[in-house]
Amino acid sequence: MLLIMSLVFSLTPIEAQANGNDQTCVQCLSPTIVQLQGDLRKLWIDHTIWTRSYIVSALAGLDDQKDVLARLLRNQQDIGDAIKPYYGEAAGNKLAELLKEHILLAVKVVDAAKSGNQTDLKKYNKEWYRNADDISKFLSTANPNWTQKDLQDLLYVHLQFVTDQVTARVTKDWKADILAFDKGEDHIIKLADTLTEGIKKQFPEKFK
Repeated sequence: MLLIMSLVFSLTPIEAQANGNDQTCVQCLSPTIVQLQGDLRKLWIDHTIWTRSYIVSALAGLDDQKDVLARLLRNQQDIGDAIKPYYGEAAGNKLAELLKEHILLAVKVVDAAKSGNQTDLKKYNKEWYRNADDISKFLSTANPNWTQKDLQDLLYVHLQFVTDQVTARVTKDWKADILAFDKGEDHIIKLADTLTEGIKKQFPEKFK
């Protein structure tokens, strides 16, 4: 009996603490922050899905290539629009502009890879990474919680996963292509959550 009572008393504080942590978590996840996180995740997952769709279409020379590209470019405007409530119209449009450049450079990278033009591939790949630097610099200037280095690292990894998909499809390594997409999708969620967390820290009054 003494042993049972001892176990009960020893476990009670843990249970109470666990319940307290649960309540704290619920308080942290306000409906507005859950909405923002969900919205940004969907937009960036769409980014990876439509990028992949374009890669498939472009490399195979499918008839839907222009329509897929138009949808992919619209996604970049949607991402820019998503930050407008926090950073304003001009900043949202600037981010959309930089992201559209990111996509149009990706188009040139895909074209060069398809044709085997190594000179163009090197040229546009360099521009692609320069654009990633521009995006990370722009965002880190807007929010001190996003360091330029952290964003740069996240974007560079994203570019590498896209490159891996293109390379795998050109060489018809379908398993590597699928793996690169899966890893890229997981990674883009991390990028989206980094943006959500930065906005939450910069504008706590909006998420009470």
